[in-house]
Amino acid sequence: MSLTFHWFLPTNGDSRHVVGGGHGTPATASGRDRPPTVGYLSQIARAAEDLGFAGALTPTGAWCEDAWLTTAMVAQHTERLKFLVAFRPGFVSPTLAAQMASTFQRQTGGRLLLNVVTGGESHEQRAYGDFLDKDARYRRTGEFLEVVRKLWTGDTVDLHGEHLRIEDARLARVPDPVPEVYFGGSSPIAGQVAARHADVYLTWGEPPAQVAEKVAWVRGLAASEGRTLRFGIRLHVIARDTSEQAWAEANRLLDGFAPETVASVQAGLARSESEGQRRMLALHGGGNRDGLEIHPNLWAGIGLVRGGAGTALVGSHDEVADRIEEYAALGIGEFVLSGYPHLEEAYWFGEGVLPRLQARGLWRHPFERSAAASAQVPFAGAGRP
Repeated sequence: MSLTFHWFLPTNGDSRHVVGGGHGTPATASGRDRPPTVGYLSQIARAAEDLGFAGALTPTGAWCEDAWLTTAMVAQHTERLKFLVAFRPGFVSPTLAAQMASTFQRQTGGRLLLNVVTGGESHEQRAYGDFLDKDARYRRTGEFLEVVRKLWTGDTVDLHGEHLRIEDARLARVPDPVPEVYFGGSSPIAGQVAARHADVYLTWGEPPAQVAEKVAWVRGLAASEGRTLRFGIRLHVIARDTSEQAWAEANRLLDGFAPETVASVQAGLARSESEGQRRMLALHGGGNRDGLEIHPNLWAGIGLVRGGAGTALVGSHDEVADRIEEYAALGIGEFVLSGYPHLEEAYWFGEGVLPRLQARGLWRHPFERSAAASAQVPFAGAGRP
């Protein structure tokens, strides 16, 4: 079985420094270094497509551009890359979301994947008019996905639920193929929703022992529902020809973290209601610079200034491949990766790590390479100065 790799579209801006944001914190000023224009995001998407990434995650929240609109535009500049569109089910009706997904599939040739984000920050949810508490949001997500999945199979749906009321809903045209649902969450109720409705359960990049516990937990919940899931992990990556070069880059990024910025971001993230965010904060313990390598080649430095995924694989191409193989042995089959800046780091990983995984029999390019396709990718050597 071939592992699947996805890249990331930085719709909050990109930089040679870490762009903060997420979980109720605004994007940092470095996000203005490379604004998230359709032109720049399309460069990243075309590079990812050529290198062998199967898809690209696009985030959701007040700190970034809208994922649906952005990916619909970027999709016109790519041919095969899929888009893992993050969206919050409380902000749109399930019937409309099912219709949007169906349209996206037809207009892109079946290149939509959905990352369902329930929303872990009540203050941000309220800005969008959503005043439910966290557990109620998860229960609503379960109802939402129940409706959407039935609509996608052509059913007529009536639901009088706790949070949603739908009558005589039906799609004129169902999506083909049906989009896969990616879902994450570390709280007990999140596990229940994932077990019932997700195709792929995503975890942030915790150390392997903790990831193994999560995989076993969700796998057991899914089995009790008579279902099986796939598993993925969300990580940043800094891969270089040598370990010394990779750690030098990690330290360069760390040197760019102003103490006042770290303090402000950490104070904001400490108020998060997200269990996953709490687990991320616990990994770096407040930011002791000497204690950020929390497992061989797993660095928690990104989480000092960024909400959400806060860890990175750091090392030589072989070392990063080793860590990926370690996670794969735990049942992780999909890897959602990113790096700063996203255009160059896609090449470092794609040209350095993926061939090593291919040599180990763990990966194969999902698309056929061609000289014409390669010629369409701007800055094809940008990762190799």
